Amino acid sequence: MSEEITSTGQLLSDRGAERCVIGSILIDGDSILSIADFLDPEHFHGEDTRHVYAACMELLIEGVHIDQQTLRTRLEGKGHLEEIGGDQFLSSSVADVPHAQNIKSYANVVKRMFIMRQIAEGGDKAVLIGSDPNRALDPDAAIREVEDIIFEIGANTTSPDFVALRHARSITTFFGDSRSTGPDADVGTPIPTGLDALDEQLGGLHRSDLIVLAARPGFGKSTLALNCALNAAKQGYKVGIFSLEMGIDQIVHRMAASHCKLDISAIRRDELSQSEEHRLSDAYGYFEDINIYVDDSAIQTVAAMRSKARRLKMISGLDFLIVDYMQLISGSSSGRDGNRVQEVSEISRNLKAIARDLQVPVLACSQLNRQVEHRKSQEPKLSDLRESGSIEQDADIVMFIHRVDKNMSEDEWNRRNPTQTYPKGLADILIAKHRHGPTGEVQMAVRDEWGLFSSIPRVE
Repeated sequence: MSEEITSTGQLLSDRGAERCVIGSILIDGDSILSIADFLDPEHFHGEDTRHVYAACMELLIEGVHIDQQTLRTRLEGKGHLEEIGGDQFLSSSVADVPHAQNIKSYANVVKRMFIMRQIAEGGDKAVLIGSDPNRALDPDAAIREVEDIIFEIGANTTSPDFVALRHARSITTFFGDSRSTGPDADVGTPIPTGLDALDEQLGGLHRSDLIVLAARPGFGKSTLALNCALNAAKQGYKVGIFSLEMGIDQIVHRMAASHCKLDISAIRRDELSQSEEHRLSDAYGYFEDINIYVDDSAIQTVAAMRSKARRLKMISGLDFLIVDYMQLISGSSSGRDGNRVQEVSEISRNLKAIARDLQVPVLACSQLNRQVEHRKSQEPKLSDLRESGSIEQDADIVMFIHRVDKNMSEDEWNRRNPTQTYPKGLADILIAKHRHGPTGEVQMAVRDEWGLFSSIPRVE
């Protein structure tokens, strides 16, 4: 394989490694799961191998088993089959593979060659910057440009995977060790949210369902999602979290605050009394014995998420998956002509496919359009889903968080409603779509400083 490493115009590539990746996938279609989270079509130097791998990724995203026939049909439909050399190319790629089980090694070679090409291209850009007389007037700015080029290369060449919550730096530095996992969960039952009124309305979160939780910024969609995650894990379920906005330690701080009812900001600033620190210690110790896994990669594609989630289920088990949040997921490499609405529609379809494929509920947080802010009522509707496309269609359940105390000051409320108590710390969970049951409304108490949603006791 190394004999085929070539340097053309200072751009390294390994033709043999690229063909071995394709051949390995054709021998074992599921082998793509071990590389899809770090190897993208653009990492291939050869146009033919790039086209073939892109087709493989499309089949993976759609849940179609990859073999020579399905791949051939996809390539033919896209007009690439003859371009790559037809069936002869696919057959010879299989014949070129020494050991199909080494696909990860072949993929790593392809990725390394891509990184080297990126470095070479970055160097060319640096030479142009350094040769520009106009930039000589501000060399500090030129240095920053070059640093940005190098930083971008580094930022785009790593792809973290799921990490158990117990391995977060906040916890490992507190204890210095970790303990074993909790009990296995019953794989046949709905997942409880731990919020009685919501569970009663929904019947729990059913496996293979896509649940969309939408709200404006600051209304608590991440908080409610993390509350559901922690409540499910406390009952022995295994929870995976794709957190595209918060790092794992921020999640630990929020979960600890809700678990032991401490101020989140005090935890982050390390301004706790001795008794509060003991409560935090108890929370961290408790987290070591529950099964929550976090992937806090800031850049995610739906193909990589599907691969990571399937691998997590195979290795550690998975009962419940949370995505926070949908609009931060990158679209497919094909780009869909830059149409973000179509990309988000593709993302929602594939999140639903992940739920069905893995037989787990997927709770996906979503933003709302700004138009809700300009209405007199500011109560969200299905049409307010940002870049909605097919989100409403694909979701089994759509829930909104509506909070009057975030929309209106207490003084304004008292002027408008002089006989009614200001609903401070109250949230209405609006169930706007429920494919398998009734829609409705559930009111909850919210403590923002603790990051905690809780059920309101019924008055009989």
